[in-house]
Amino acid sequence: MQNDTTAQQGGEREAETAEAREAEARTAEADETPPEPDELAAAQPATEDVDEATEDEDHDQAVTDRADEAAEDEAAEAEAEPADTATAADAGAASAVAADLNAARAEAESHLDDLRRLQADFDNYRKRTLREQTARAASASQALVAKLLPVLDNFELAVSAAEQSRDFDRMLKGVEMVFGELREVLQGEGLVKIEAEGKPFDPERHEAVVAVEQEDTEPGTVVDIVRTGYELRGKVLRPAMVKVAK
Repeated sequence: MQNDTTAQQGGEREAETAEAREAEARTAEADETPPEPDELAAAQPATEDVDEATEDEDHDQAVTDRADEAAEDEAAEAEAEPADTATAADAGAASAVAADLNAARAEAESHLDDLRRLQADFDNYRKRTLREQTARAASASQALVAKLLPVLDNFELAVSAAEQSRDFDRMLKGVEMVFGELREVLQGEGLVKIEAEGKPFDPERHEAVVAVEQEDTEPGTVVDIVRTGYELRGKVLRPAMVKVAK
């Protein structure tokens, strides 16, 4: 009984194995069989879709590349623009400096011309003033000499009279008369005698030539006049030479 059961199980396994082999054979045949036209037609749209997808990807990539190139160009232009702006600013600054320099030069030339004209005017004024001063001095000398001519005439008359008469008194009177006339002419011109005797010594108006012992006189007092001094219109023309008590 046991042997029959074992044989039956072995037969079942062999049957299963045979069925499996047949299934494998059918699968292999199915794989080797060429696809039907309908199957190729069904598969072709899938391939076209893949190609269209590939073309779309290429187009997108090209658009992306063009966008990147445009961005790079804009960046390059943005970098170049400050340089151009800086160059334009430098050119404008240089032009402004040149204009200011030209204006300064023109102003300096104008001032130089004014200075030259002023210098010429001053030279002309100085020469004119010198001529006028010389003319005034000559006119003053001429006027003074004209006033002294009568005095000179009277001196000639006095000398002539003294030679003819040999009268001392008359000659003395004639000399005193001429001296008085000369003094009047000089006083009319502003000549004044410096008072010195009995006055305190004034170094601006007096010139001490000797110091002497003098009783009843304070030291520094003028006791005698050696030569008369004169002032002309308030200015010391010649100091008086005096003796001073010590």
